[in-house]
Amino acid sequence: MCGIIGAAAEREIQSILIEGLHKLEYRGYDSAGMVIVNHHGELSRQRVQGKVQQLDDVLREHALVGRVGMAHTRWATHGQPSAENAHPHLSGTRVAVIHNGIIENHDAIRSKLKSKGYQFTSETDSEVVAHLIHDELQPGIDIKSAVRNAINQLDGAYALGVLCHDNPHELIAVRHGAPLLLGVGFGENFFASDYLALLHVSQRVITLEDGDIATISKHSIQIYDANGKIIERPVKVINISSEVVDRGEFRHYMQKEIFEQPNALRATLANRFSGESILEEIFGANASELFDKTQQVHIIACGTSYHAGLVARYWLEGLAGLPCSVEVASEFRYRTPVVRPGTLFVAISQSGETADTLAAMRQAKTLGYVGILSICNIPESAMVQGSDLVILTKAGREIGVASTKAFTTQLTVLLLLTLVLGRRHHLSHEQEALVVKQLRELPYRVEDVLSLNDPIRELAEYFADKQHALFLGRGSQYPVALEGALKLKEISYIHAEAYPAGELKHGPLALVDKEMPVIAVAPCNALLEKLKSNLHEVRSRGGELIVFADKVAGVIAGPGTRVFEMPTVPDIIAPIVYTIPLQLLAYHVAVLKGTDVDQPRNLAKSVTVE
Repeated sequence: MCGIIGAAAEREIQSILIEGLHKLEYRGYDSAGMVIVNHHGELSRQRVQGKVQQLDDVLREHALVGRVGMAHTRWATHGQPSAENAHPHLSGTRVAVIHNGIIENHDAIRSKLKSKGYQFTSETDSEVVAHLIHDELQPGIDIKSAVRNAINQLDGAYALGVLCHDNPHELIAVRHGAPLLLGVGFGENFFASDYLALLHVSQRVITLEDGDIATISKHSIQIYDANGKIIERPVKVINISSEVVDRGEFRHYMQKEIFEQPNALRATLANRFSGESILEEIFGANASELFDKTQQVHIIACGTSYHAGLVARYWLEGLAGLPCSVEVASEFRYRTPVVRPGTLFVAISQSGETADTLAAMRQAKTLGYVGILSICNIPESAMVQGSDLVILTKAGREIGVASTKAFTTQLTVLLLLTLVLGRRHHLSHEQEALVVKQLRELPYRVEDVLSLNDPIRELAEYFADKQHALFLGRGSQYPVALEGALKLKEISYIHAEAYPAGELKHGPLALVDKEMPVIAVAPCNALLEKLKSNLHEVRSRGGELIVFADKVAGVIAGPGTRVFEMPTVPDIIAPIVYTIPLQLLAYHVAVLKGTDVDQPRNLAKSVTVE
């Protein structure tokens, strides 16, 4: 969601903060702002509605000069996008606050503060934090104590940056349910919501834990835990360069990440085999003990990660012989689940900071699961830190909001999980060896499919005037269809739905006409003939078909039917392979329509609020 960066240094920091905001743009935002303590000890602020570049342009004309300050990109939750609702928020000339998250009891706090004479200039929940801290700055109360007193009155999830006129050489950072880390430099220190924002100034980071409050000056960092006790957190070195966020030869990050998938899959599979078997220790030191107790699996995720879980259910039940349920995290949180003995809880998230998934994990710890396994791309994330077992997808940094390589690598590690669980149940050594062989070949099959890029780009022109699309799949290809529909709708803004092809007669067939393109995925499997019958139903109603079909599947092109030949792949890895053309289709349609491919409207990369 929102992006946060703060700096205390021996040098001017405006350019440091702006560069950090640019690195955070991938998270999605609608406004940006900055506050710096000027050389007179005053809080100077600039805010804009729009892009970081607009803030940069303003600052070139009206620079903020100083060595302690912080900056923010906002994604609107309370109050429309506007300069007035942009962060930082000030309380008088004394306190500045930037905030990521949601303050759930902001209305009650606002009423109390208004009764004390505080004037509000925004519609946000965040402004109440600035005034509340100001209100706690009574005689004899320092800024750190005022911040602690204030946050004890807050309900919700938040990461905060605080700057006070009374203590102009120091920043305060607070983490409670939203990501925040510190950057350690020489004669300068930082905080940020994502380490990408700090790579241009430091590769040494400290990950704050929930309840931590840190005071940051140019020469020191002091961390206090939730009980107010001084504590040390480990310093980690992030061994990547800022070039990770360069697009290189590609027009968009999403395009780059689609074409990175063969190498991302190779990285995901590297060092995870022993001959013809999967190494169990890749899931954690006590993985074998927990897997021995596992009799069924409960997968929790959101969005694209949820679709990965739906595919995994077919594998876990069909290949491993284990019952599996899959649920959206935001729904799991608000019901009373019945957990049967021997159930493994599996959480999936690209960022590891997805608010609903983290909340579901916290709830799961009280419900008697065998253990909690996280599938994640970010080793420093809260999800990874809070799990019994972890397997990292090794996708590399994903910048585009529409997930691509994170999805295919999630599927890959879910298949690894299926194999290690399956060997305890219905899966023979010979079957495992066969799937391992298929996984070793997977990156090459994905490279084969990427060769369809040019014909799919030409196909995108067909969608130039379309408003709706229907995606179809059967069996494990149904979640692939769901993912294809999600990709198309989120970056091209075309309304798209996905259905199991066998459900056409139960409603969706009423929508089919020549203006409703129907996209189907048709690998050569046991359900192929059933799918062909469903496709005939579409053509008989005048529907226009686009079919990605195995080259030996016998799906014939003709009037109203476009067929794109796919390589012949085993049924087990087919969901991963058939995802690729749907990603390419969504990408090229979005480019043709001129949308903001990497930062689609109303969406954010990391959903850190409910």
